[in-house]
Amino acid sequence: MRFIRPVVKAVLVVAGLILAAVGVAYAFSPHPPATPKQVKGLAQMESYLDKLVASGSPPGISIAVVKDGQMVYNRAFGMADAPQDKPATVNTVYHWWSMTKIPTAMAILQLQEHGQLQLDDPVEKHLPWFSVEYPASNSQRITLRHLLNHSSGLPDTVPAMIGWVHYEDEIHNQTELVKRHLPTFRTLQFEPGSKAVYGNLNYMVLGAVIEAVSGRSYEQYITEEILQPLHMDRSGFVYSATMAEDEAAGTLPVAHFYTPLLPFLLDANQLVRELSGGLFWMRRLYIDVTPSTGLIGPASDVARLMLAYLNGGELEGARILSPQSIELMSRSSHVLGEGPNMAAYTDGHHGLGWYIIPEEEKVVRLQHHGGGPGFATTLRLYPEKGLGIVILANSTDLDRDGLADRLAELDWTRIASTH
Repeated sequence: MRFIRPVVKAVLVVAGLILAAVGVAYAFSPHPPATPKQVKGLAQMESYLDKLVASGSPPGISIAVVKDGQMVYNRAFGMADAPQDKPATVNTVYHWWSMTKIPTAMAILQLQEHGQLQLDDPVEKHLPWFSVEYPASNSQRITLRHLLNHSSGLPDTVPAMIGWVHYEDEIHNQTELVKRHLPTFRTLQFEPGSKAVYGNLNYMVLGAVIEAVSGRSYEQYITEEILQPLHMDRSGFVYSATMAEDEAAGTLPVAHFYTPLLPFLLDANQLVRELSGGLFWMRRLYIDVTPSTGLIGPASDVARLMLAYLNGGELEGARILSPQSIELMSRSSHVLGEGPNMAAYTDGHHGLGWYIIPEEEKVVRLQHHGGGPGFATTLRLYPEKGLGIVILANSTDLDRDGLADRLAELDWTRIASTH
């Protein structure tokens, strides 16, 4: 017993020191003001956004809104890189993270229009090496549709994906990455098509399908068939010289759940550039797998993607999808979603790329969040209202739904007519 008591005492002392350190870190970390339950107009919304970025969480945020075929709002708040004295602007470039899944889904629909694949093709038709362990011998084979709406049964790659990072301006071969990682995740969690649970591996496999069918790299295909036709000239998978001029630095609060995990998940010496204002400011970082999470760009470029989508797949004479394919993405193959990504939504479904959230009778919200080291984003469309909203921020945390809700409630028709 006399040996146990000193050990217990030492443990309690260490625990107390850890709690004290956490308390000090929390005291000096940013504390964002709560998202308002309602705003009376754009001026009140912008006043809140000024207070939000002044808190440092996030330090910078860019927002674009499209309504009835035009961009009616494009503004930035706060700092893209405070230690470098770089304000956020309408050209500031952020990681999209999982918002990338929408262009990936659009690429699959493009290839169906070209007759190069069908949504109900089994994956093995295009990737003969694709091999998974099904729940039963008579299980339905995984199809491209299952991958698109997250109903394949493939497990997610998080948290392993957190370690799939690099710091160099380079792109890895996506098909080879799927071949390398698939054996670890090949056991299905449920029967394909029976329900939907969000998973990045679905879109990694879709990226390999795009490469197999098109004969081009995934990144080349997306650039040539979506970004370039829509003149999304400041977006890509690595930072061009132009993008680098407007680069936002990612941040993580010192007092955060992830902070103690950094030494175990990532090379903190490479990831963290400096500590300033209660924030870890990050160096440029890339995720190895691009089809699920790799795009980078400004809100103004996302606005062009939203305008094309809401206009039946066409913008300024450039058609990237047919109206029929847009309708499929918006209305078809909705599967009731489960898991933490759907916990906040009643009757939320996964569609072909999109989260499908009922808003009111005959009105649905299409949306996709993005989140990863240093950045939080969201993309939201209301097809019946001709309304699209994108929010990009250089912070690991953000009340994306709350902010998008307040923006969606504003009268953008009136705002557009008075600005």
